[in-house]
Amino acid sequence: MKDKYWDSVITPKVPLIDLRLQEVLNYRDLLYMFVKRDIAQFYKQTVLGPLWFFIQPLLTTIVFTVVFGGMVGIKTDGIPPMLFYLAGITFWNFFSESLNKCATVYKDHQHVFGKVYFPRMVVPLSIVATNMLKLCVQFLLFIVVYIIFIFKGMPIEINGIALLFPILILLTGALGLGLGLMVTAATTKYRDLNFLVTFGVQLIMYITPIIYPLSKVPEKYQIFALINPLTGIVETFKYGFLGGETVFSWMYLLYSTVSTIICLLIGINFFNRTERNFIDVI
Repeated sequence: MKDKYWDSVITPKVPLIDLRLQEVLNYRDLLYMFVKRDIAQFYKQTVLGPLWFFIQPLLTTIVFTVVFGGMVGIKTDGIPPMLFYLAGITFWNFFSESLNKCATVYKDHQHVFGKVYFPRMVVPLSIVATNMLKLCVQFLLFIVVYIIFIFKGMPIEINGIALLFPILILLTGALGLGLGLMVTAATTKYRDLNFLVTFGVQLIMYITPIIYPLSKVPEKYQIFALINPLTGIVETFKYGFLGGETVFSWMYLLYSTVSTIICLLIGINFFNRTERNFIDVI
């Protein structure tokens, strides 16, 4: 008898690390459809449409420059304040949106998950992919502002570390995805975590060198920023494109990489294990 092809295989044992990446790969067309849908919904029925991709980070940068750079007087390591804040905001928006939306995947899509089967991992991956496209668009804004400051003769020093930009994007997306999957897996039983996510994300921002440079943090308090995997990623990006007195260390980047991989593996494993019975709990 010839071997038959089966759409799904039921096995009695579950491996310790259950990633099921091949299953997601088989549904890559669905992943593309979700990304296309999310992009369309973002500017649907808006006057300015895709321009909001540029307007939002630009307005936030202006506010940060006026408040933290002007009123509070936080020094930015010799880097033009607008470039300093725009660099941080570009990565922060990508991370925070990926984390926030992945953290509510089960709740936001339970009406779909309860009707038809497909790999649930496709949805959070589409969220990260959509936000990655937004980051690339916002990076163009950063480059435009960057070029303007170069023509003004500002002391901006780009170096070879800037070539790590694609890796930094992947690390940021993976970190937001991993943490978001852990949260959404936990909230199937503990709904209180939903109320803590917003507060927790804000707390992460304050221990990430977004509105202040790491070099200006007193040494005894730097440990709180350095335990945050996002710190090494943001500092590497700033050092690569802006130079100045930005604190860069290969050890910081290595720590961020290892921490991100661990968070991602744990998050995917928890998510895949929870999807078997989450619809009954929710």
